[in-house]
Amino acid sequence: MIHREDRDGIAVLRIEHGKANTLDMELCNAVVEAFEHAGDARAVVLTGAGRIFSAGVDLFRVLEGGRRYIEAFVPAMCRAFERVFVHPAPVVAAANGHAIAGGCLLVAAADQRLMAAGAARIGLPELQVGVPFPPLALEIMRFATPPQHFQTIVYRAGTHEPEAALALGLLDEVVEPDALLDRALARAERLASVPADTFAITKREIRRPAMVRVRSLAQTAAREVQAQWLEPRTLDGIRAYLDRTIPKGR
Repeated sequence: MIHREDRDGIAVLRIEHGKANTLDMELCNAVVEAFEHAGDARAVVLTGAGRIFSAGVDLFRVLEGGRRYIEAFVPAMCRAFERVFVHPAPVVAAANGHAIAGGCLLVAAADQRLMAAGAARIGLPELQVGVPFPPLALEIMRFATPPQHFQTIVYRAGTHEPEAALALGLLDEVVEPDALLDRALARAERLASVPADTFAITKREIRRPAMVRVRSLAQTAAREVQAQWLEPRTLDGIRAYLDRTIPKGR
Protein backbone atom coordinates (compact mmCIF):
# COMPACT_ATOMS: atom_id res chain seq x y z
CA MET A 1 0.00 0.00 0.00
CA ILE A 2 2.95 2.30 0.79
CA HIS A 3 6.11 1.06 -0.92
CA ARG A 4 9.39 2.25 0.55
CA GLU A 5 12.65 2.63 -1.33
CA ASP A 6 15.78 4.08 0.26
CA ARG A 7 18.01 6.47 -1.65
CA ASP A 8 21.16 7.45 0.28
CA GLY A 9 19.28 7.67 3.54
CA ILE A 10 16.19 9.31 2.04
CA ALA A 11 12.99 7.25 2.24
CA VAL A 12 10.92 7.39 -0.94
CA LEU A 13 7.38 6.48 0.08
CA ARG A 14 5.20 5.64 -2.90
CA ILE A 15 1.42 5.33 -2.50
CA GLU A 16 0.23 2.19 -4.31
CA HIS A 17 -3.47 1.74 -3.58
CA GLY A 18 -5.65 1.02 -6.59
CA LYS A 19 -5.71 3.12 -9.71
CA ALA A 20 -6.56 6.38 -7.90
CA ASN A 21 -4.72 6.00 -4.56
CA THR A 22 -7.92 6.99 -2.76
CA LEU A 23 -7.87 7.57 0.98
CA ASP A 24 -9.69 4.94 3.01
CA MET A 25 -9.14 3.55 6.50
CA GLU A 26 -6.44 1.17 5.35
CA LEU A 27 -4.44 3.75 3.41
CA CYS A 28 -4.69 6.35 6.18
CA ASN A 29 -3.37 3.81 8.69
CA ALA A 30 -0.64 2.83 6.24
CA VAL A 31 0.47 6.47 5.90
CA VAL A 32 0.78 6.78 9.67
CA GLU A 33 2.72 3.52 9.92
CA ALA A 34 5.02 4.38 7.01
CA PHE A 35 5.97 7.75 8.51
CA GLU A 36 6.51 6.23 11.93
CA HIS A 37 8.90 3.70 10.40
CA ALA A 38 10.60 6.46 8.37
CA GLY A 39 12.03 7.91 11.56
CA ASP A 40 15.33 6.28 10.61
CA ALA A 41 15.55 8.28 7.35
CA ARG A 42 17.27 11.63 6.88
CA ALA A 43 14.29 12.85 4.84
CA VAL A 44 11.14 11.57 3.15
CA VAL A 45 9.88 11.94 -0.41
CA LEU A 46 6.17 11.17 -0.70
CA THR A 47 4.89 10.32 -4.18
CA GLY A 48 2.33 8.12 -5.90
CA ALA A 49 2.21 5.22 -8.32
CA GLY A 50 0.70 5.49 -11.78
CA ARG A 51 -0.79 8.73 -13.06
CA ILE A 52 -2.48 9.85 -9.84
CA PHE A 53 -0.88 11.01 -6.61
CA SER A 54 -4.18 10.67 -4.72
CA ALA A 55 -7.75 11.38 -5.78
CA GLY A 56 -8.73 12.05 -2.18
CA VAL A 57 -11.22 10.29 0.07
CA ASP A 58 -12.85 7.12 -1.23
CA LEU A 59 -16.37 8.57 -1.22
CA PHE A 60 -17.91 5.29 -2.37
CA ARG A 61 -16.49 3.65 0.74
CA VAL A 62 -17.93 6.44 2.90
CA LEU A 63 -21.41 5.85 1.47
CA GLU A 64 -21.14 2.09 1.73
CA GLY A 65 -19.71 2.11 5.26
CA GLY A 66 -22.22 4.50 6.79
CA ARG A 67 -22.06 5.80 10.34
CA ARG A 68 -19.74 3.15 11.78
CA TYR A 69 -17.18 3.64 9.02
CA ILE A 70 -17.35 7.45 9.08
CA GLU A 71 -16.89 7.59 12.85
CA ALA A 72 -13.66 5.61 12.50
CA PHE A 73 -12.49 7.08 9.20
CA VAL A 74 -12.53 10.83 9.87
CA PRO A 75 -10.15 10.56 12.88
CA ALA A 76 -7.93 8.14 10.93
CA MET A 77 -7.75 10.59 8.04
CA CYS A 78 -6.77 13.39 10.40
CA ARG A 79 -4.07 11.22 11.98
CA ALA A 80 -2.58 10.61 8.54
CA PHE A 81 -2.51 14.33 7.68
CA GLU A 82 -1.03 15.19 11.06
CA ARG A 83 1.65 12.51 10.85
CA VAL A 84 2.91 13.97 7.57
CA PHE A 85 2.63 17.55 8.83
CA VAL A 86 4.60 17.06 12.06
CA HIS A 87 7.15 14.52 10.85
CA PRO A 88 10.41 15.86 12.34
CA ALA A 89 12.60 15.20 9.29
CA PRO A 90 12.21 17.00 5.95
CA VAL A 91 9.25 15.87 3.83
CA VAL A 92 9.08 16.59 0.11
CA ALA A 93 5.86 15.86 -1.77
CA ALA A 94 6.31 14.84 -5.41
CA ALA A 95 2.81 14.85 -6.91
CA ASN A 96 3.10 12.65 -9.99
CA GLY A 97 -0.50 13.33 -11.03
CA HIS A 98 -3.88 14.45 -9.70
CA ALA A 99 -3.81 15.53 -6.04
CA ILE A 100 -7.44 16.18 -5.16
CA ALA A 101 -9.02 16.99 -1.80
CA GLY A 102 -7.23 14.72 0.71
CA GLY A 103 -4.50 14.21 -1.88
CA CYS A 104 -3.98 17.97 -2.00
CA LEU A 105 -3.78 18.04 1.80
CA LEU A 106 -1.06 15.38 1.82
CA VAL A 107 0.93 17.56 -0.58
CA ALA A 108 0.30 20.71 1.46
CA ALA A 109 1.45 18.98 4.66
CA ALA A 110 4.96 18.55 3.27
CA ASP A 111 7.87 20.97 3.68
CA GLN A 112 8.38 21.27 -0.07
CA ARG A 113 5.67 20.67 -2.70
CA LEU A 114 6.52 19.63 -6.25
CA MET A 115 4.21 18.53 -9.04
CA ALA A 116 4.71 17.07 -12.48
CA ALA A 117 3.95 19.41 -15.37
CA GLY A 118 0.98 18.49 -17.53
CA ALA A 119 -2.79 18.31 -17.31
CA ALA A 120 -3.09 16.82 -13.81
CA ARG A 121 -4.92 18.95 -11.28
CA ILE A 122 -4.58 19.83 -7.61
CA GLY A 123 -7.10 21.44 -5.32
CA LEU A 124 -9.82 21.24 -2.70
CA PRO A 125 -13.34 20.55 -4.00
CA GLU A 126 -14.70 19.76 -0.52
CA LEU A 127 -17.27 22.58 -0.46
CA GLN A 128 -18.43 21.54 -3.91
CA VAL A 129 -18.96 18.04 -2.54
CA GLY A 130 -20.61 19.40 0.58
CA VAL A 131 -18.30 17.97 3.25
CA PRO A 132 -16.76 20.13 5.99
CA PHE A 133 -13.05 20.43 6.64
CA PRO A 134 -11.66 19.07 9.90
CA PRO A 135 -9.79 21.80 11.81
CA LEU A 136 -6.44 20.16 11.04
CA ALA A 137 -7.10 20.28 7.30
CA LEU A 138 -7.84 24.00 7.35
CA GLU A 139 -4.81 24.71 9.52
CA ILE A 140 -2.57 22.81 7.12
CA MET A 141 -3.91 24.86 4.23
CA ARG A 142 -3.67 28.11 6.20
CA PHE A 143 -0.05 27.26 6.94
CA ALA A 144 0.87 26.16 3.42
CA THR A 145 -0.76 28.82 1.25
CA PRO A 146 -0.36 32.61 1.00
CA PRO A 147 -2.95 34.52 3.07
CA GLN A 148 -4.26 36.36 0.02
CA HIS A 149 -5.12 33.05 -1.70
CA PHE A 150 -6.23 30.90 1.23
CA GLN A 151 -9.93 31.77 1.15
CA THR A 152 -10.03 31.63 -2.64
CA ILE A 153 -8.58 28.12 -2.64
CA VAL A 154 -11.06 26.92 0.00
CA TYR A 155 -14.25 28.77 -0.96
CA ARG A 156 -14.06 28.39 -4.74
CA ALA A 157 -13.52 24.65 -4.28
CA GLY A 158 -11.68 24.40 -7.58
CA THR A 159 -8.89 22.26 -8.92
CA HIS A 160 -5.96 23.76 -10.77
CA GLU A 161 -3.40 22.73 -13.35
CA PRO A 162 0.17 22.84 -12.05
CA GLU A 163 1.19 26.29 -13.30
CA ALA A 164 -2.00 27.86 -11.93
CA ALA A 165 -1.46 26.08 -8.61
CA LEU A 166 2.10 27.42 -8.52
CA ALA A 167 0.80 30.96 -8.97
CA LEU A 168 -1.65 30.44 -6.08
CA GLY A 169 1.11 29.18 -3.80
CA LEU A 170 -0.22 25.62 -3.62
CA LEU A 171 3.09 24.39 -5.06
CA ASP A 172 6.74 25.35 -4.75
CA GLU A 173 7.83 24.03 -8.14
CA VAL A 174 6.49 22.43 -11.31
CA VAL A 175 8.84 19.84 -12.84
CA GLU A 176 8.87 17.81 -16.03
CA PRO A 177 7.48 14.36 -15.21
CA ASP A 178 10.68 12.47 -16.01
CA ALA A 179 12.66 14.72 -13.68
CA LEU A 180 10.17 14.83 -10.79
CA LEU A 181 11.67 12.21 -8.49
CA ASP A 182 15.25 13.35 -9.02
CA ARG A 183 14.27 16.95 -8.31
CA ALA A 184 12.37 15.91 -5.19
CA LEU A 185 15.37 13.92 -3.98
CA ALA A 186 17.62 16.94 -4.56
CA ARG A 187 15.26 19.13 -2.52
CA ALA A 188 15.17 16.52 0.24
CA GLU A 189 18.94 16.21 0.23
CA ARG A 190 19.36 19.96 0.62
CA LEU A 191 16.99 20.09 3.59
CA ALA A 192 18.62 17.00 5.11
CA SER A 193 22.00 18.74 5.02
CA VAL A 194 20.85 20.72 8.07
CA PRO A 195 21.68 18.88 11.34
CA ALA A 196 18.68 16.70 12.13
CA ASP A 197 18.02 18.08 15.61
CA THR A 198 18.29 21.65 14.40
CA PHE A 199 15.87 21.00 11.57
CA ALA A 200 13.39 19.15 13.80
CA ILE A 201 13.30 21.89 16.45
CA THR A 202 12.94 24.61 13.82
CA LYS A 203 10.16 22.77 12.02
CA ARG A 204 8.33 22.10 15.27
CA GLU A 205 8.39 25.77 16.23
CA ILE A 206 7.36 26.95 12.75
CA ARG A 207 4.32 24.67 12.84
CA ARG A 208 3.52 25.05 16.53
CA PRO A 209 0.89 27.84 16.11
CA ALA A 210 -1.07 25.70 13.65
CA MET A 211 -1.02 22.69 15.97
CA VAL A 212 -1.93 24.81 19.02
CA ARG A 213 -5.05 25.99 17.19
CA VAL A 214 -5.88 22.39 16.21
CA ARG A 215 -5.51 21.18 19.79
CA SER A 216 -7.67 24.02 21.10
CA LEU A 217 -10.48 22.93 18.77
CA ALA A 218 -10.14 19.20 19.36
CA GLN A 219 -13.13 18.92 21.69
CA THR A 220 -15.46 21.35 19.91
CA ALA A 221 -15.07 21.90 16.17
CA ALA A 222 -13.68 18.41 15.55
CA ARG A 223 -16.83 16.82 17.02
CA GLU A 224 -19.01 19.23 15.07
CA VAL A 225 -17.25 18.32 11.82
CA GLN A 226 -17.62 14.61 12.48
CA ALA A 227 -21.32 15.07 13.15
CA GLN A 228 -21.69 17.01 9.91
CA TRP A 229 -20.14 14.15 7.93
CA LEU A 230 -22.95 11.95 9.29
CA GLU A 231 -25.78 14.26 8.30
CA PRO A 232 -28.12 12.86 5.62
CA ARG A 233 -27.73 16.03 3.54
CA THR A 234 -23.95 15.57 3.55
CA LEU A 235 -24.30 12.02 2.30
CA ASP A 236 -26.82 13.22 -0.31
CA GLY A 237 -24.27 15.81 -1.43
CA ILE A 238 -21.62 13.11 -1.79
CA ARG A 239 -23.98 11.01 -3.91
CA ALA A 240 -24.80 13.98 -6.12
CA TYR A 241 -21.12 14.82 -6.55
CA LEU A 242 -20.29 11.25 -7.54
CA ASP A 243 -23.20 11.23 -10.00
CA ARG A 244 -21.84 14.40 -11.61
CA THR A 245 -18.21 13.36 -11.78
CA ILE A 246 -18.38 9.57 -12.10
CA PRO A 247 -21.79 8.90 -13.65
CA LYS A 248 -21.05 5.24 -14.39
CA GLY A 249 -19.80 4.42 -10.89
CA ARG A 250 -16.29 3.27 -10.12
